[in-house]
Amino acid sequence: MYASGTESLIKQAREIQEEELLKFYGRISKLLHLKDYGNETVDSLQRLHLIVSATKYGRTIPSDLHKKLQALLCSPSTPEQLQVLCSCTLRESLPICISSLSTEDIQDSRTISYVAAVILAQAGHKNDLSPLSNQLLKSLECRQPESQISRHVLPILSKVISFSPESLTEDHINLVNRKLVDWLRYASVQQGASMSAGGFFTGPRSRQPAPLTEVDGAVAGDFFTVLCVGQSYTEDQWMNMYAFSMIRKWLLTYDTEGTGNADSAQLKRAQFMHSQSQDDRSEVDGSVMSMVSATSSSSRLLPPKERLREKAFEYCHRIIEQSDRKALKKADTELQKACLVEAVTVMDIICKEDPSFVYRAFPCVKALYGRLSGDLAFARAVLPIAQFYLNHSETAAVDSEAVFRQLLSQFPGELFNEPLLAFEFTQFCRANVGVLQEGVALYRQSFPNLFKYLAWNSPALISEYMELLPSLLCPETAIEVLHTLLDLPCLAAALDLQLRSASLLAPDRTLWDQGPKVASSLEAFRQPFYRGMFLYILRPEAGTGDTIDRLGVLHEVLADMADSPRAVQCAQTVPVLLHLFFNTVVQFADKKLINQLVLILLERSGLLFNVRNYKAEVQRVFSSHLLVLCKLHPSLIVEQSRELLDFTCTTANIYSKEDLYIHMVWVIGEYLSVSHDARCTVEQITSFFETLEAVLFEITQVRQLASPPRYSPRVITVLMTTLAKLASRSQDLIPRVSLFLSKMRSFARSPTVVSYYSEEDLEEILTRAHELINLLKLPSVAQFVLAPSARGDSPRWHRDTNASLPLSMRTISSLLHKHSSFQHC
Repeated sequence: MYASGTESLIKQAREIQEEELLKFYGRISKLLHLKDYGNETVDSLQRLHLIVSATKYGRTIPSDLHKKLQALLCSPSTPEQLQVLCSCTLRESLPICISSLSTEDIQDSRTISYVAAVILAQAGHKNDLSPLSNQLLKSLECRQPESQISRHVLPILSKVISFSPESLTEDHINLVNRKLVDWLRYASVQQGASMSAGGFFTGPRSRQPAPLTEVDGAVAGDFFTVLCVGQSYTEDQWMNMYAFSMIRKWLLTYDTEGTGNADSAQLKRAQFMHSQSQDDRSEVDGSVMSMVSATSSSSRLLPPKERLREKAFEYCHRIIEQSDRKALKKADTELQKACLVEAVTVMDIICKEDPSFVYRAFPCVKALYGRLSGDLAFARAVLPIAQFYLNHSETAAVDSEAVFRQLLSQFPGELFNEPLLAFEFTQFCRANVGVLQEGVALYRQSFPNLFKYLAWNSPALISEYMELLPSLLCPETAIEVLHTLLDLPCLAAALDLQLRSASLLAPDRTLWDQGPKVASSLEAFRQPFYRGMFLYILRPEAGTGDTIDRLGVLHEVLADMADSPRAVQCAQTVPVLLHLFFNTVVQFADKKLINQLVLILLERSGLLFNVRNYKAEVQRVFSSHLLVLCKLHPSLIVEQSRELLDFTCTTANIYSKEDLYIHMVWVIGEYLSVSHDARCTVEQITSFFETLEAVLFEITQVRQLASPPRYSPRVITVLMTTLAKLASRSQDLIPRVSLFLSKMRSFARSPTVVSYYSEEDLEEILTRAHELINLLKLPSVAQFVLAPSARGDSPRWHRDTNASLPLSMRTISSLLHKHSSFQHC
């Protein structure tokens, strides 16, 4: 959200009138004619940028002003602030100016970068980028003085290949491969010239370049990397750092074809290693000319692509070695972590393109993991190591179980409150979901731990878990996953208590057993009496049970956490995941699992953490998927008849779970039939009928002093319809239901009911009762209409004898419709 002042400015920019805008354009044109650009010019250009960028469509700038902005942008003498404003404005405005912009005559690197930003923003296809690509690569190819080497080329080139990788030809790719090798391997190991102003005592000796140091203060003894520290850097060192930041993207874009012939590649590499001693001797010399000569000599032995892999691999290997040093500054420690992530990732890419590197990389990566595994501060660096193991442990015949056990057990359990790690961890799982699902047995077993990231960081990670949840589901885990999802707000509260308890001072953490009487959830968390419940809700792996026996007690203990923002946000994500859960489970669920799921729906529909709106939302999800489960397995009405009778006979369920109750009554009327299950008996139909009849009788007995109904008229209409359906299948019950339906008119005319229900609601109740009474007068018709064949939704008109069913249904509907002319005949 913007601040109120910012929103006001944006609103003014969007609502500016055309007449005022034209005057403003003219005023800017006059200001740009002046050679001395003052504050007024800067302010006017800032306002112009706001105007053109405040709307979703591009504003058309007059051609004369457009040309002046282009001229100002392309002039190296223009102050940088004005160049930035011109570049930003031209990117957002019309007409598109790619054809009139060219970088060929521009020698200033800063100006090229701002012009390139406009071209990249307005390019429509690769042909628009070809001139820019040629100019960038030409600037790389020519031998410029060191002070004129453009640091802006690689960032712009990176943007170009993101937009259109095919805009670079094979020659261009080879050129960049060679330049990247030079920048990565042959940067100076001496510091750059000092920026001090000098003084009386400044002499030639004090201006001697000092050697670079490692992060621990030791003199850097090998080639330069981003982990070499100095007061100032030379241009080739800056290009080294830029090249390292780009190498991952470059390899992923242009190194996907592999070496082709593996034997040939290994032979060339053997020749390269044979000549490496000469290459290294030239590197020790330190002169730029000897390094270039060494590069040229080595390039004759390996193609540019393979040589880049070799040098990038060496560079990453040195980064990993440098990371073992104890940094003197905290900023250098963070730099080590970031560089480790990048180095291992680049190694992984190289090994995927050329598997012969795997055997050289694994000892290094394995040693690195051994060094980092005990330090959770380097947890983010372990993720690319795990990716490396996932990709190459089988090739190298290395056991990776310890890596994934730490990744799936320790990280979510102890670092769930690290948002950046949570995001990167879920991205790792998302990118490798297929391999983890099939090749890492611990992955599915660790879902209680994985949900800790979601519980703590929801709803930020909801999209990631929408992709991960199906991979965690199978017949063995489905039931426990469902309970875990329903208890997710409790998990969020428990994690909060875990952190708060750990932050208490040692004397405050003393445990004593007060039994079930506690003043707060934090106090309960530290009591042995409740320890088992919290240990279960915070369990790291599945398999210790479906749910908590004392779940209601847990909800009471956590009552003071129900309104916490984290629990509320977590509860908002659960219905979304529940929809996905049921949609996934029905794809593999058998009859036994469906029966279990339906029982859980009945049990847990009222046993939920008391977060606002949470019960209602979950019950709505249960209601919609109950229909799907019963349609897949209609026999569950007979198989679970006892549990369904217990649920439907409880009138309190109507008030607390109305939507679910309505759907349950509907599926009983729909599927309790011999046509769906041959085991269905008259006694079962009568039992359900009498139960629902008693419920309908109880809720429709409105006495003079009784409170008005607390349920919708839909409850009454569904109960009446279900009773009529059951009576049509056991015709001895027809007189009872007909008598009951005839009394609905007195219910609808009760003063209490009239004051509570609208006229439309009452009319709906009476109309349904009247329709059902008329149907039941003709039992054969009632059975035909209210109890259609189980195959009625997929008829075979050319062979079925009941081909008149659609016509019959339309006729009956017309007879019973309240606005039909048949009613008055």
